[in-house]
Amino acid sequence: MKIIETKNAPGAIGPYSQGYEVNGMVYTSGQIPVDPVSGTVPKGIEEQAEQSCENVKAILEAVGTSLEKVFKTTCFLADMSDFAVFNGVYAKYFTSNPARSCVAVKDLPKGVLCEIEAIAAK
Repeated sequence: MKIIETKNAPGAIGPYSQGYEVNGMVYTSGQIPVDPVSGTVPKGIEEQAEQSCENVKAILEAVGTSLEKVFKTTCFLADMSDFAVFNGVYAKYFTSNPARSCVAVKDLPKGVLCEIEAIAAK
């Protein structure tokens, strides 16, 4: 097992890792839309979805894989009425159409609107 750590995605805000590589598979922690450089969170769902996707992408690239090799995602939305906008952004990044679960939750860390976790082949 190898812990994934990159400065190109936000650091963990608790007792967990950005991701793990295990037996040729990559598992990312849920990525909220925190800019890894400034530590800020964009305002709207479109911008937040973009940043969450960029954070997942950075973790995958840190171990030599890519969004194209993602085969499963789990997405969390603070409000299901944001689904259409979120889906539009998500579709630009996850072009291989991985299996996906997308659910609305009561709250997300830092009051963000979305979070994405992924499983990819190396």
